[in-house]
Amino acid sequence: MFQSGTRRWPEWIERQLVQRGIDDERVLSALAKVPREAYVPRRHRNRAYFDGPIKIGCHQTISQPFIVALSLQALKLDGSEKVLDIGTGSGYQAVLLSHLAREVYTIEIHQKLFIDSRQAIQRHQLAPVHQRHGDGSLGWPEAAPFDAIVAGARAPKLPEALTDQLVRGGRLVIPIGGESAQMLYRVRKSADGSLDKQMLERVLFVPLVGKGGTGFLPD
Repeated sequence: MFQSGTRRWPEWIERQLVQRGIDDERVLSALAKVPREAYVPRRHRNRAYFDGPIKIGCHQTISQPFIVALSLQALKLDGSEKVLDIGTGSGYQAVLLSHLAREVYTIEIHQKLFIDSRQAIQRHQLAPVHQRHGDGSLGWPEAAPFDAIVAGARAPKLPEALTDQLVRGGRLVIPIGGESAQMLYRVRKSADGSLDKQMLERVLFVPLVGKGGTGFLPD
């Protein structure tokens, strides 16, 4: 898929990611190895590498490649971590995380997406991926703490349940804001338990459904 000696990435990775500042080689390698077209609806597969989100059903989307890469790069994973993925969706981000971390936990609130993603994840996962159908805005308390957490939907404010489930020194990447104005943040939990927030990029995400997000559950 790419030449390891010269690190010549596929054209879409060079154009959409490398030229826009994504330089974590482990993240780029995972994106080159995992076939994105396997995680979008069949009717959209010709647009799998389009620089934008794609609808996957249940009013959800698979995020554009750049935002996925930016989120993963911001987690600063070295392969030793236990990671929580909020909003499994198609399973694409969970699979990428399985190429970057030691163990992945992923939660999806929409039952159809939870069911549909199971086989797709198994096909391309590397490290173990544990799946749950439930309210991801509340995290996964029984499996906590996590070295890193990433959310694929926007919250109106920082969910306390997620920061509580981070280890000291852990990182959370999450979009925060309202329907028209959102910012992707990296939140780092310091040794004393305080939180340091860093703005990464203006974004547009679907809402985080659940008690710790919109306050509502899907029908």
